[in-house]
Amino acid sequence: MRELLLAGTRRTREVVLAGDLDPAPILDDIIDLADEHKVAIREVSRSKFESMARTEAPQGVVAFAAPLEDHGLEALLASRTPAGGPPFLLLLDGVTDPGNLGAILRSAECAGVSGVVLPRHRAARVTAAAAKSAAGAVEHLRLATVSGLPKAMARLTRAEIWTVGLDAGGTAPIHDLAVTDGPVALVMGAEGAGLSRLVRERCDTLAHIPLQGVLASMNVSAAAAVALFEVARRRS
Repeated sequence: MRELLLAGTRRTREVVLAGDLDPAPILDDIIDLADEHKVAIREVSRSKFESMARTEAPQGVVAFAAPLEDHGLEALLASRTPAGGPPFLLLLDGVTDPGNLGAILRSAECAGVSGVVLPRHRAARVTAAAAKSAAGAVEHLRLATVSGLPKAMARLTRAEIWTVGLDAGGTAPIHDLAVTDGPVALVMGAEGAGLSRLVRERCDTLAHIPLQGVLASMNVSAAAAVALFEVARRRS
């Protein structure tokens, strides 16, 4: 909520507060920012608030805002990172859990990703639950939705953006990649299933995270965080 108002990238119509909230500095920030941006503030009973909220365990504040902008794939191909570097994209292949999606978007923003590509079908959307998990990251990321990732990856190839798929069967450890300082796209697969066949085939290379324990895999949001920051480290 605070990041939504701070970013100012989309119009916020109203902020609604539950009437039983305890005082807190972040609540003061939200009220002050809403007032500064001339956003209406309304206080309602807890029962009415919970009927309005669209997430589980609402925290007492909800905003009604314009939809997130879809920047489109072409804009992302020419995007620059916050540090001014060449494109550093993240492609998500069928991540279905909104909590995982939000956590991945949060890591992507923190790692300096210049854009995120999401499939339109058979994948989680940026819902209220995903936005909550992202902790404000969606307000600072460029997002593009595409009909299918394989076709989008073919366009990345023509734009000379190297695609790296994260896969348990990848030949190279993620920390040994030598292509991350130029235009690059990290491709993450779905929970459990990993990368789909066509997406795996379209990747320029496949990399893996070396695991030292007994378990054979990591949660997709944790794996994304490791891979994103490893790419960011090498780019810096």
